Amino acid sequence: MKKLVVAIATLVAVLPMSLVGVGLLVSPAVFAACLSSSSLVVGPIPESLTATTRAGETVTLNHEQLTHAATITTVGAQTEGVGRAGIDIALMAALTESRLRMLANSAAIPESGDFPNDGEGSDHDSLGLFQMRPSAGWGTVAELMNATYQSRAFYRGSSGPNYPSPRGLLDIPDWQHLDPGEAAQAVEVSAYPDRYQNYQPVAEAILAALTRRAETTPGGTPLGNVPETTAIVFPLPSGTWVNTSDFGWREDPFTAERAFHSGTDWAADDGTPILALADGVVSFAGPSGGYGNLIIIEHTIGGERIASAYAHMWQSGVLVSVGDRVVAGQHIGNVGSAGRSTGAHLHFEIRPGGSNAAAVDAEPWLAAHGVQNLDAASTAALCSAQMAA
Repeated sequence: MKKLVVAIATLVAVLPMSLVGVGLLVSPAVFAACLSSSSLVVGPIPESLTATTRAGETVTLNHEQLTHAATITTVGAQTEGVGRAGIDIALMAALTESRLRMLANSAAIPESGDFPNDGEGSDHDSLGLFQMRPSAGWGTVAELMNATYQSRAFYRGSSGPNYPSPRGLLDIPDWQHLDPGEAAQAVEVSAYPDRYQNYQPVAEAILAALTRRAETTPGGTPLGNVPETTAIVFPLPSGTWVNTSDFGWREDPFTAERAFHSGTDWAADDGTPILALADGVVSFAGPSGGYGNLIIIEHTIGGERIASAYAHMWQSGVLVSVGDRVVAGQHIGNVGSAGRSTGAHLHFEIRPGGSNAAAVDAEPWLAAHGVQNLDAASTAALCSAQMAA
């Protein structure tokens, strides 16, 4: 990550500053693929973790189970399009199917017992963390007794194993808008489809325990200083957005009455990547009334505390959590239309002074601070820097 920040700083130094709307010659998907894995970094794995299911059952996971969870998290963070929401679904599925254990099935497949395992299962010829069946085409016995392979198979997509069948999460149409339990069921095709939701709180507790975060107060406010940013990046890839409403007084689209609009609206396709304005720490991430789902990031820019706010994401489109440290241009969320919204768009605010300060007009602020849109060559350099880090 340190190398990535240095790479961005170098690019900012050598590239000409551009105003809002200057072309970015790289597709949103490529840009997101380069940066999305930055939002989750697995830290030290605890010896154990105790959490509670939705039904109130206490679950204690040991170091080996949490090691498998770390593998699922790492593979998801490295797979384009998965994000935090997809990792959460994968953990729910593995918790439900195996309690995050690499299960052999010696009765049905004797050779499975020859591979390192955490115990025996007995469901048909199912194996491993996600209880995948060789007879259903998920892979060989050797492959399915490997946690990394099973994780890749669960997420799959066109670059994953067994494409095009059986389907992984990325192959489920509109999976981001499904209930997480329904999305897990769509991959697992279980006879008990309602089980997965029960483990969502446990999956979220695992992610909180495994992934590195800045220290926060009990109320979620980041502690310590926020380092000066290395770059300022426009929050949507160029060519993906249209300005539909400026900051200031306007006719309210719901009431048709005159009302003050505290941000700038940029219409974009549902699911378009939202990029962090600058290096910083996430101070809010989640539901917030008319904002739908909202992310607020605290930055230090020119020695001044600045907050940037990103609104109207679907719940599944929020890819960071309170306390996460992010870098400029990082894929932090996806455009949605939750809350008081008439269509898919990003409502963006700049708040000099921090999260609780009043917003100012974002477009002149961005222009005055030399907001960057990186071209294809610069984006490729960023990706190379990240892979080397």
